[in-house]
Amino acid sequence: MSIKIGITGYGNLGRGVECAVRQNPDMELVAVFTRRDPKEVKILTETAEVCRVSDMEQWKNRIDVMIICGGSASDLPRQTPECAKLFHVIDSFDTHAKIPEHFAAVDAAAKQSGKVALISVGWDPGMFSLSRMYAEAILPEGKDYTFWGRGVSQGHSDAIRRIEGVKDGKQYTIPVESALSAVRSGENPQLTTRQKHTRECFVVLEEGADADRVEREIKTMPNYFADYDTTVHFISEEELKKNHSGIPHGGFVLRSGVTGWQKEHHHLIEYSLKLDSNPEFTSSVIVAYARAAYRLASEGQSGCRTVFDIAPSYLSAKSAEELRASLL
Repeated sequence: MSIKIGITGYGNLGRGVECAVRQNPDMELVAVFTRRDPKEVKILTETAEVCRVSDMEQWKNRIDVMIICGGSASDLPRQTPECAKLFHVIDSFDTHAKIPEHFAAVDAAAKQSGKVALISVGWDPGMFSLSRMYAEAILPEGKDYTFWGRGVSQGHSDAIRRIEGVKDGKQYTIPVESALSAVRSGENPQLTTRQKHTRECFVVLEEGADADRVEREIKTMPNYFADYDTTVHFISEEELKKNHSGIPHGGFVLRSGVTGWQKEHHHLIEYSLKLDSNPEFTSSVIVAYARAAYRLASEGQSGCRTVFDIAPSYLSAKSAEELRASLL
């Protein structure tokens, strides 16, 4: 029997989830829920229905896991607890500082309804979080480093587009190579925010906009660009579409540590990702964890979980015997 999947929200992440479900033979997409007019939303899965979000309760017993593909700023804090009243759910909430309060809200809703919820699933938080945890447990005396990029930051790109006079724009986060090299060489450097990453912006201006003002607003924007060395390029709309239409990303998690009675031996653990499509890779991680949510629910569990709480074997479609024979 296939795991019946629902998707709430059909943007880049929702479309990625749809593609990822197709690559997992033990899963089936049955419905996509949207705030738009369902007639205007064209999906790829011919056997799935497109429904209004307001119709969700009608699907209460027809979906095994609901994958919520909203934004972390305003959608997920509201949507995930609400959906957890009806379904086993999973989201990609990525506002790191607010994960504890999001967990508490979702946990309360899921326990009340007897559902399983998984939050903050993706590559960071998610796969990078696991890498940091494993590395710290193995090398308790050491130091963590996380570098993001080179890749498109969707949040920072949106921040650029909110500036008056900006028609469109993309922002790339770029690791500073000298900082990355220092970590890899075992120097254990103390790095400031500015020393770890630079930011590069490609901006299309509205006709008549003041380029100097726009550049100044970008470079001085608190919480986004003020703490970084930032380069701004003004380009045409045609060039942006030709050279910057993708959403690549990736990065590195490293831990440098020591072992031995005199701490004489040095070690470096490194996990890296290079992604053609940030949302499609994130979707693939989410779908694997949707299988885990289904298995936890089948065991009668309830409440909220994160990637830290899930045994690796719960992610795989293979049996325990197959995993031992093929991957161990």
